[in-house]
Order: sequence, then C-alpha cells, then structure tokens
Amino acid sequence: MSVKGAKDTARTPGRGGPEVRRAEASNGIAVADSKQVRNVALVGHSGAGKTLLIEALLAAHGMISRKGSIAEGTTVSDSDPSAVRQQRSVTLSLVPLLINGIKVNLLDTPGYPDFIGELRAGLRAADSALFVVSAVDGIDATTTALWGECERLGTPRAVVISRVDHPRADYDGVLAACQRAFGDAVLPLYVPVRSGGETSGLLGLLTGTVSDYSAGEAYAGSRDADPGERAESETARGRLIEGIIAESEDETLMDRYLGGEDIDTDVLIADLETAVARGSFFPVLPTSAVTGLGTAELMEVLTRGFPSPVEGGLPAVTDLAGGPAAALACDPDGPLAAEVVRTTIDPFLGRVCLTRVFSGTLRADTPVHVGGHGLADRGHQDHDTDERVTHLYSPLGTNLRPVAHAVAGDICALAKLGSAETGDTISAKDQPLLLATWEMPEPLMPVAVEADSRSDEDALARSLAKVAAGDPTLRVERNAETHQLILWCMGEAHAEVVLDRLRDQGVKLHTVGVVTPLRETFAAPATGHGRHVKQSGGHGQYAVCDIDVEPLDRGGGFEFVDKTVGGVIPGTFIASVEKGVRSQMQKGLAAGFPVVDLRVTLVGGKAHSVDSSDAAFQAAGALALREAAAAGRIQLLEPVSSVSITVSEAHVGAVMSDLSARRGRLTGTATTGGELTEISAEVPDQELLKYAVELRALTAGTGRFRRRYLRHDPVPSGS
Repeated sequence: MSVKGAKDTARTPGRGGPEVRRAEASNGIAVADSKQVRNVALVGHSGAGKTLLIEALLAAHGMISRKGSIAEGTTVSDSDPSAVRQQRSVTLSLVPLLINGIKVNLLDTPGYPDFIGELRAGLRAADSALFVVSAVDGIDATTTALWGECERLGTPRAVVISRVDHPRADYDGVLAACQRAFGDAVLPLYVPVRSGGETSGLLGLLTGTVSDYSAGEAYAGSRDADPGERAESETARGRLIEGIIAESEDETLMDRYLGGEDIDTDVLIADLETAVARGSFFPVLPTSAVTGLGTAELMEVLTRGFPSPVEGGLPAVTDLAGGPAAALACDPDGPLAAEVVRTTIDPFLGRVCLTRVFSGTLRADTPVHVGGHGLADRGHQDHDTDERVTHLYSPLGTNLRPVAHAVAGDICALAKLGSAETGDTISAKDQPLLLATWEMPEPLMPVAVEADSRSDEDALARSLAKVAAGDPTLRVERNAETHQLILWCMGEAHAEVVLDRLRDQGVKLHTVGVVTPLRETFAAPATGHGRHVKQSGGHGQYAVCDIDVEPLDRGGGFEFVDKTVGGVIPGTFIASVEKGVRSQMQKGLAAGFPVVDLRVTLVGGKAHSVDSSDAAFQAAGALALREAAAAGRIQLLEPVSSVSITVSEAHVGAVMSDLSARRGRLTGTATTGGELTEISAEVPDQELLKYAVELRALTAGTGRFRRRYLRHDPVPSGS
C-alpha cells in the first residue's frame, strides 16, 4: 500500500432498489490467478456502518450511480425483505470490486448476535477481516470477543473507524478504546484533518501528505501537510514507525531509527504490508460513508495489505468415508473443493448457493458431487448427490452476473443445485471430497409454531425444509411427547426472520406457547383395583386385577412384578396386564404426561374361562393404574438441564443471582482463561425458554451457554 495522502438479475424488495442505481455490468468479475483475489469480511456491531461503508466504496469505484439508504431498503447488501423490515443486516452478502486488477470480495456480515451463524459463514469464506467501529457509538464487548476469536485463528485484520464526520464523533476516544481492547499493534495510518469544524481530509502519517475530500465525495487529490498539521501528528507518526519497525524482519532498523536515521518510506511500507498480511499489525483508517472520506485509502489497504488466498490456510479434507485425503492447496489446477457458505431460495432460480472455492476451478456446465456430512444433529441428514453446475455467477448483493469460471480462492454463486445446503462440499464427480465443517453456534431458544389450517400443514413442511437448508443455525424438531413443531432459533430477531421467510412463501402460521414435556410419577405407594366386565350378547369381556404401586428413585424406569398365586390369572394374561399398565403410563394419569419411575406389582385378580381375553386384561390393567392414581397422589416432574455458562468476570455476580431466581442450583465455577469464567448449574428447562435472549441482556451480548438434558425433578408446589 502506498499510504499516500436476466433471471440472472435477482428481484429487490426495497423501493427503487439498487438495480436502478447500478452502472451497466452485465457480466461479473472473474480472474485467472488466485493471487488476484482478496476475500474480506466486514465485521462489527449492528449500526457500526458496515453496509453504508460498502455503499461508499461502490460509489467511489463507479459501481453505483448513487448510494442507497438502509431506511428505504435500497442498499446493495441489505435487499433481503427481513433486512428491510428490521433496518439491519440479517444475512451474509457478497459485493465484489475490481481494483487495479485485484478482485476484492467484500463480505458484509450481520452485526446483531442472533445472526452469528451468518457471521461465521462470512469468516469461513474470508481470508481477512475488516473491523468497523463507529466513532459515535464506540466499541462493544461482542466486537472485542470477536477480535479475540480472530486472533486465535491468526486472521489478518484492520480497523475502520466510521462516521468520523458525525457531530458526536470522538475519533481519538474510540481509537484509544480500540487500542485498549485490541492491543498495542493497532495503530493509525492516517489521522483526520479538520477545517472549519469539519473533517475535510486525511493526513498520511508516513508520507506527510493530505488526501483532500473537501470538494465532496469524489477524491480530489493530495497536498503536502502544512507545518501545523505535521507538528500535531508527529507523536502518532513516531508510534506508527516504531510499530512497523518492531514487526520488521530487518533487525537493524530499530537501531538505525533510534540512532536518528530517517528510514526510507518505501522500506516502511513494504514492512507494513508484510506485517498486515501475516496478521501481526493492524492498521486503523478513519472513514465517512456520507462524504466518501477514506475510501481511496481503504481500497489500497484491501488490495495491497490484505493477503491473497494463496497465503492462507485451507480447511482439512477427507474422502466420503471420512478417511484422510491429501492436503489441499489454493491451486486453480488442483482437485476441486468448494464449500457452500450460504443458501437462499429464489422463486425463479431455485436454490442459489454462495460458494467459496478452496481448490481447483469451478466451471459452468460441469458435473460435480455435492456432499453434506456432520450436521445430522441440526436436522440436516448426511447426503451425497451428483449434479451439474449449469451457470456460475458473480453476485453483487442480490444481483447475479454470469461468469465463466471461479478459480481457487474466489467466491461465486451457483443456481439450480437441487440438493445443496449451507455447509455442503462441492467437489469433482470422479474425486469426491468433504471439507471439515466450521463451528456453528447451537440454537437455544425454542419457538412453537402451528399452521393456521390443516391445508397449510403441507406448505409449512415444504417451506421449512427450504428455510432450514440455508440456515444451519436453525434446528427443526417435532417433539414426540408434546407433538409441537419447535423451531430452535438463536434469539427473537432470528425467530422473526425465520417466520417472515415462511410467510413470504405463502405459509399461514402462528406461534403458540412452548409446552415443557413434564413427567408424572406416584409420590407414595398406592393400590388399584381394575375390573373390566361387560356382557352385551355373544362373547363377553371379563378381567379383574389388583395391583400395588410404589415409586422408584429418579431414573428407576419401570418394573412389573407378578406375585399372583394359585393361577388366579392365567399366565397368558399376565403380560396383558403389564401391556395395559404400560399403555396407560404413556397416556398419563393426572395431566396427560408419561408416567415414569414406577414399580407395579400384580397381587391378585380373577379370570373367566370363556370371556377373559388379552384385550380385557389390558383394559383391566389400565383401569387398575387409574384407580391407584385416584386413590394416591401424583407428582409432576419437570426436565432439568445441566447448563454451562461462559461469561466475563464482570458479569459473574449478575449471572449467578439470575440463576438463583430461575430455581437454578450452582454446581461449580472455573476460570477458562483470560477474564472468562465458566459457571456450571442445574436449571429447570421451563426457566430456559428465553434464556438465550436474557443472558445476552445480562452480559452486554458476551455471555454464551450450553445445555444438555440431565434428569426430571419434582415440580415445586405452587409452580
């Protein structure tokens, strides 16, 4: 970086959508060399300005004639109907730019925690991350945690401080906050230049030139900084040079610099580019999406500082049986291995799959193997299918522009793949491979839905399959006990998007309260007498049985004991009594929930030589259990989960107090490294229905938890 001062077109729901503003670009951007690609994920909290920054880059590059509006739903990235309704990004979106022969794939990721699955998909497809932080709102805890995650992965990063022209902007304060949160290697390449109270340009700290944006959005040129500007920036310049030299492979540079030597700018720039690409130095750039300030400088960082896919690592790969396969390289001539990172359903094109090519070259009109393994726990059964890629596209938001090929490292879109789902591997038909799946968060907020009518049930099932195919953070469950259709979501905003998508496909549905699957048991021993005697002409029914019932310890299951003597009940009907008891246990006794942890002892009864039958003794057994329940006392049991909650030390007290209010029982705490604490507790499932949302509110969005079923415990009286 010089650090100087058709059906191919998707429909857009917003009024005056981006296609009416877009310059003519009938064909997409395709490159022949993987080194010509940069894949950059824009990350940051919701409202930081990621989408508008992309609009400014598109406008500065001449890709659109005017910038869109989030409020009007006319931005290139956020044309999803749910994004327009919620006024924020809810999906991953791809916007490619061709800058000086380099194809820069900008991946706009949602900033709201409910859509972390889309964020992780964007990071999977990217080779570097651009953290966007608002000069007005500052940095939040979620962004700090995400930085740490990228740090563990060694992802190259840069920081953009947006909205520096806002009246309430605090550039210096936010820069200091970023340095405290992200580390000492976060240093600005430019500082804002102000004139008449307005931010009019950027001063390049290495070159001493000012990029002048005072004439408007178009980049007007540069000038030398005046003596006052140089003096004000001298401290920041010194820190930048020392930071670059500290990352240099030339160990003599620091001594020469401290000795008073003026290090050549070209040397510093070369070392800077190397350090940024390997992820050890993180430049900061001020920007404004409104005025276009900083867009030219950012383009240089994207193309010259961030690494190409050739320089990064690739996911592990196996054959279809799970056996080891040769490690991949980012080589256009290598074996084909690509991954679907996002799936949408287009009413005209069917499934549209945003795909990152890791190895080989994807070409139109070629046979491929589509394989998806390892997501059965999310309702995505393992599948393998041979299909044909008919067309390749280079997406610009929702606008699909045809390309002939996509080389290793590039990102493209495929249409009309009938079986492809998010997370699937696309490989050669004659050499099928599977890429290791990436980490996806577990959906932990249940939402129960019902079709408005019986005729809508089939439509709901079909539409759910389509929505789930593109959303690996959604888990669909038909609860066998409550018979409810449960959508496990990341939070309320995620649930709203899922329901919107179902309704947009014409499904009429409504939500209902989630029923917690309770159990029943006997609180004390009881006896029951079952007499099933009927005579209605012809063959009658005769069966009598007496039982003793006693509860077992939790998890004791069911025991049936025969203590009859003298053959009062023929041996062939003993099993019939047990079958009747078991059937009634499944139906429930007091509240219609299954009965558990029970010993039933058959102590007596009567039979008839002609009228007794298997069905009669089944009915008698069920009746005996019901009479025992009427004479005794039934205890309801509720499911309890073992919960592990990871929070920062600052929120431990609040989380523990909240757990107590939820009838939780603390079982331990442990430090997991850094400033994080893992709290272990046992909590009734009824108290966890909205915990994904409430934990986020308690911990400023940083807390996360896992759960697993533990056992059923008695429901407290009065609950």
